Amino acid sequence: MHVKYLSRVQISANHSLLSEIVVNEANFVRKCIGAESCQDDLWGKLVCTNFKVSFIAHNSLPRQRFQCTHRLLGEHDIPLACVEQVVTVNDVKGKQKILGSNQKLKFNPTELILYCKDFRIIRFRFDEAGPESAKKVCLAIAHYSHPADPQLLFGFEYVGKRYHGSTGERVNGVDPGGGLQTPLFDCSSDWDREIKRTGASEWRVCTINQGYFISPSLPEFFVVPVSLADQDLKQYACCFYSQRIPLWCWNHSSGSALVRMSNISDPQQQRKVEQRISSAITKSHPLRSDVFKSDLDKNLPNIQDIQAALLKLRQICVIDSFEESEEKWLSSLESSRWMEYVRTFLRHAVEVVYMLESRHVSVILLEKEDRDLSCVISCLVQLMCDPHCRSLHSFQGLIQKEWVMAGHRFLDRCNHLKRNDKEESPVFLLFLDCVWQLWNQYPAAFEFTEVYLTVLGDSMWVPVFSTFLFNCPRQRAEHSRDFASSKSIHLGQDQALCFPPVWDWSQQFSLKDQTLFNNPLYVGKIATCVQNGTVKTFTHRRSKKNYSSTLRGLPSALRNGSLGPNDTLTRRNSLMLRLRSDLSQVREQQETPSERFVRDFFSRPVDLQGLLLPQLLPSHLSVWKLYFLRWVPEAQIPQGGPITAFHKLSVLTDEIEMLQNQLRQYQGAAGTPNNLHAEHSKMYFKATSTPHQSPAPPEYLSSSFPFSPVGNLCRPGILGTPLSKLLNGAKIWLSTETLANETI
Repeated sequence: MHVKYLSRVQISANHSLLSEIVVNEANFVRKCIGAESCQDDLWGKLVCTNFKVSFIAHNSLPRQRFQCTHRLLGEHDIPLACVEQVVTVNDVKGKQKILGSNQKLKFNPTELILYCKDFRIIRFRFDEAGPESAKKVCLAIAHYSHPADPQLLFGFEYVGKRYHGSTGERVNGVDPGGGLQTPLFDCSSDWDREIKRTGASEWRVCTINQGYFISPSLPEFFVVPVSLADQDLKQYACCFYSQRIPLWCWNHSSGSALVRMSNISDPQQQRKVEQRISSAITKSHPLRSDVFKSDLDKNLPNIQDIQAALLKLRQICVIDSFEESEEKWLSSLESSRWMEYVRTFLRHAVEVVYMLESRHVSVILLEKEDRDLSCVISCLVQLMCDPHCRSLHSFQGLIQKEWVMAGHRFLDRCNHLKRNDKEESPVFLLFLDCVWQLWNQYPAAFEFTEVYLTVLGDSMWVPVFSTFLFNCPRQRAEHSRDFASSKSIHLGQDQALCFPPVWDWSQQFSLKDQTLFNNPLYVGKIATCVQNGTVKTFTHRRSKKNYSSTLRGLPSALRNGSLGPNDTLTRRNSLMLRLRSDLSQVREQQETPSERFVRDFFSRPVDLQGLLLPQLLPSHLSVWKLYFLRWVPEAQIPQGGPITAFHKLSVLTDEIEMLQNQLRQYQGAAGTPNNLHAEHSKMYFKATSTPHQSPAPPEYLSSSFPFSPVGNLCRPGILGTPLSKLLNGAKIWLSTETLANETI
C-alpha cells in the first residue's frame, strides 16, 4: 500500500509525530456537523496515517476555543486504536458494509461512519471526492485500525524514533519517565517504600520472579509474608493458575492485610497449599487473626457481562434517540445493567472494607486468574480506606501497582488488535466509573477532577504509552526487544525500549491544560484556612442537600433508604417512600453486622482524610455524563453543568492563593512574586487582577468542557424535557420498581 511521510503542510506541525506516515488520503471530503442541514458542515481532506484518522479542515467553526489542546492529536483526529467499527454506505445502491482488515469493497462509498470506543460517532461524506480515493481511504482506515501484531501498533514506531537514535542514544533530550513523581513499582525500592508507608512489618519484597522465571504474568518484584521462604514459593507456584503466587496489596493500620490470589489448579494440593498460605498471612497479623476469603468469581459479574452492559449503554447514550419521557430513557439505562454492575462492585468493596476495618481480619481476594475483577476491588478498597491513594500521583501509583504490574490484560481487554471479541471487556472503564461515583459523593476528598478521570479513560486509545498497551510486564519486555532487534535499535543497558508511561502528562497536554486535573475543593492532610486572622486546620462536616419538591429527589434526612421523623413528602412516589419507611423497620430487625457497620458510618460526620464509604442505593448513583454523554450535542448544557461550579471554585481558589502570596510578602516571608503568579497558578481559570471583581464564566463553556461535541450524529434537541433536568444534575430515581426494591 502506498505510503508517504508526513509533511508540515499536510498536517499541523503540532500534531505530526516522528515515524508517522500517511497511508492514504481523500480530498474534497465533508465532515458532517448537522443532522439534516449541511450548512454547518466542514470541508477538507481526510487522511489515514499509521497512527490516526485525521481530518484537515479548510474552514473552521467559530466556537473552537473551549477544547484543550492535545499535543498528539488535533481536534478532528481519531487514534486508530479508538476506532471500534468502520461502516461504509452507498446511498444510490442502498448498500452498507462493515469493513475489517484486508477486506474488499465492491461499491464506491458515498458516506463513511466511524464508531469510536470513546462514544464518538463521526460521519464523512464523499459527494465531491473522487470515488477511487474515497474507497482507498476507507479501506486504509479499516486495515490499519486492525493490526495483526502488537509490534504494528504505532507505539513501537513512536518510541523507536522518538527516544532512540541509530546509536541507541536518547534523542530530543527526552528521558521517558524522567522526573516522574508517580511510583511505577517496577523496582524493589518502590515496594519497600509502600511496605514502610503502610506499616507492613511482617511482609517482604520477593525477587524470585526476576527474569519472569516463575510466572510469565507477574511482575519481577512483589510482596509476600516474611514467613514464606523463597523455596516454598517456588514449590507452590505450580499449584496456581498461571503460576500466580498470592500478591500483597495493602496493609490496614490494624495489621490486617489485603491479598489477591488466583485459584489453585491442582485439586490434590488445594487444601494443603491454602492452609499454608492462610497460615503465613495469619502470622503476619499482630493479633494472629483469621483470614477471610472473598470469591470474586461467585459474587461479581464476569467480563462478558461487563462488555454486554457497555454495548447496551453505548446504544442508549449515543445511538438511540432521546425520548421526551425520562422514564423510558432511564428504564433503558437501567436495563443495560451498567449502573447495576457499578453498584455491585462498590458494594462488594464495602464488604471487604468491613472485614478489614471492623473485623480486623486479613482478606484474600480470590479470582480464577487474578487479573480482572481483583484489580477493581483491591483499588476501590484502598481508595475507601487510605486517603494517601486519593492524591493524584498516589492514585496513579495505585493503578500502576494493581493493574499494570499485576498483569491486567490491557491488550486483550481493550482489543487493540481486534483479534478476539470474546476477550474484550471494559473492566478498567468500569473501575473509573466506580471511582467517579465515589468522587461524586466526596469531591473534596480527591486531589483530581472528573476531567482527569475522563482523560485517563481516553488515554487507553492513544497507543504510544506502555501503561495500557500490554497484557503484562513480560510481554512489554519481549515485544520491545524483538522490535528493537528487527529495527537494529541498540538498546544499551536498558535491554528494552523505554516506553513512556501515560503518567507523564506533559506529552499530551500543556502545563495550563494539566491544571484542569487539579481539584479546587481538595482537602489534603495539611490543608489550612485562615479564619478571623488565625490559621486553622480545614475540616469538613457532612452537608445536607436540599432538593426541589417538584422533582423526585432525596429527602434531606434520608439515610440508607429510611426517612427521618421530620420529613414530609409532597411529591410523586410519596406513597412508595412511606412504604419504604415501614420496610426499613423490618430490615433493622434483620440487620447484618456489615449493614450495621455501614449505618454507623453514615450516622457520623465524614472525615475526608479517613474512611470513605459510598452511598449504595440506586438513587445515589449518577450517570457519568462527562464521559458517556460529552459527545452528544443535544445533551450539552451551554454555560452550565459542573463546569460552571468548577470555574467559580477555580477563580476563588486562585484568588485565595494570590492573597496568601501577598500576605507572605507583606510579612517578609519568601512568597511568589506577583508577576509569576499567573504562570504558576494551579487553576485553569484565574482570578482577575482586582480580587473584588468576579469574572463571568466564558461564553463558550458548556457541560462537556473541555471536550467538543462537534462532528457527532445530531438528533432533535431535548431542552425543556424532563430528561434535560436529569442532565442538569437533578436526582431522578430510575423506576418505581427499583425504588421499591432498593437495598444496601
